[in-house]
Amino acid sequence: MTTPLIELRDVTRRYDAGPPALLDVTLTVAPGEAVAVLGPSGSGKSTLLNLIAGLDRPDEGTVTVDGVRVDGLGESGAARYRRAGVGMVFQFFNLLDDLTVADNVALPAQLAGTGRREAARRAAELLDSLGIAAQASAYPGRLSGGERQRVAVARALMNRPALLLADEPTGALDSASGADVARLLQELNADGQTLVLVTHDHDLARACTRRTVHLADGRITADVTTEAVR
Repeated sequence: MTTPLIELRDVTRRYDAGPPALLDVTLTVAPGEAVAVLGPSGSGKSTLLNLIAGLDRPDEGTVTVDGVRVDGLGESGAARYRRAGVGMVFQFFNLLDDLTVADNVALPAQLAGTGRREAARRAAELLDSLGIAAQASAYPGRLSGGERQRVAVARALMNRPALLLADEPTGALDSASGADVARLLQELNADGQTLVLVTHDHDLARACTRRTVHLADGRITADVTTEAVR
């Protein structure tokens, strides 16, 4: 039996006196799997992502990712865990406008202690593989939304993370750019990248994953796997 890459056990997270953001959630994700987390606003999707990323801690239960007890990490340990093991892609790109595309992509490696030359080599390799090598010396403000999201994906992959987390990655894109990013996520998963995708978009979930986890009021209400299309 394959050891899960992600394992949440009996996780509850409360923020105030109201209903919990997550309640008694148990979830496993296998290495190489692509999972979409669906649900309305306030269902707990972002809380789930933040717990997996080590940006938040549960009040109860455990969060383990790639053998690391994420819920037990301190602030500096959580930062190291994210640099080494998790790539994150956001709706609004979060690129640094005063750095070139190549420097944006190389930045996580440099923060992790990789030398400038090796970081630049890896950045160039990623930009080429994602089809945006021609934009390496451009600044993010000169790019289309789809191009900026490709840069964000390249940056997320810079340190070869075991896990890629994508939070509404097509939410700020037009339909053509969104379809382009969806194909990119499909290709990455086909190459073995583990993916957890948080989205409101059922079409994006169907395009990128075969498994959907539905959240409502902090609970998992459905966990559905469909057969691969042959």
